[in-house]
Amino acid sequence: MKNIIKNTFITFATGVLALSVIALPASAASKTVTVGLVGTSDQELWGKVAHQVKRDDNITVKTKIFTDYNTPNQALLDGSLDLNAFQHVDFFNNWNQAHHNQLKILGKTYLTPMRIYSKKVKKVTDLKPRATVVLPNDPTNEGRALKLLQTTGLIKLNHQNQPTVKDVKDNKLRLKFKTIAAEQIPSALQSVDAAVINTNYAQEAKLPLNRSIYVEPLNHDAKPWINIIAVNKQHKNDAAYQKVLKAYQSKNTKQYFKQHWGDTQVPAWDIKLK
Repeated sequence: MKNIIKNTFITFATGVLALSVIALPASAASKTVTVGLVGTSDQELWGKVAHQVKRDDNITVKTKIFTDYNTPNQALLDGSLDLNAFQHVDFFNNWNQAHHNQLKILGKTYLTPMRIYSKKVKKVTDLKPRATVVLPNDPTNEGRALKLLQTTGLIKLNHQNQPTVKDVKDNKLRLKFKTIAAEQIPSALQSVDAAVINTNYAQEAKLPLNRSIYVEPLNHDAKPWINIIAVNKQHKNDAAYQKVLKAYQSKNTKQYFKQHWGDTQVPAWDIKLK
């Protein structure tokens, strides 16, 4: 009788243990996703995304900060990053084409206009002849900055396909252009007449966005400047990465944009540009 009870107990206990293992949720084994950012302006937002995707899907999101625009894409190729979120479509396309199209766009993040800043004038129309204007020196952002200057009426370009300063055909104020690394422009602002600065670097340098002297128009021509999350093409359909994207493209993120950035950065995943 004792043996029967003992065997029954062992069978019951084994069954309970088996059921416990089966009942463990699929998300019990947490996955870690490393996201590369440039500068720290988006780090708080990604902290919110990380909290949401950890709560909902048991995915751990870690961020890695870079200081330049080229290294984060290389890090995707060598596998030291899972995703990156720092570049717009035009930069991505040019970089990807030069590197055998090994990356893919996972999804859109936001659209943020480029701005012109100055410590010496309050309007672009106040710039004096032969004023020095600093632009980013990477081909994509140099071209974008020149197109922005063209919308002010200060210059005209020979063409719109990734122009350089050599493509300025009409320069009525004979502006002088200086190109340097985008991340160095905020610190150079004091010594020049005006500078075209990417928003992430302006925010990192604590330049008040409402103190800019000109803002890039957000219209159909702004589509190439939509920022994206990039991924190695082999992992575009990874379920964990799709869940991170879903957490980013959420109402919570929209609310964060509105509370912290106002109209300086707008959600791009459902934007309609005319």
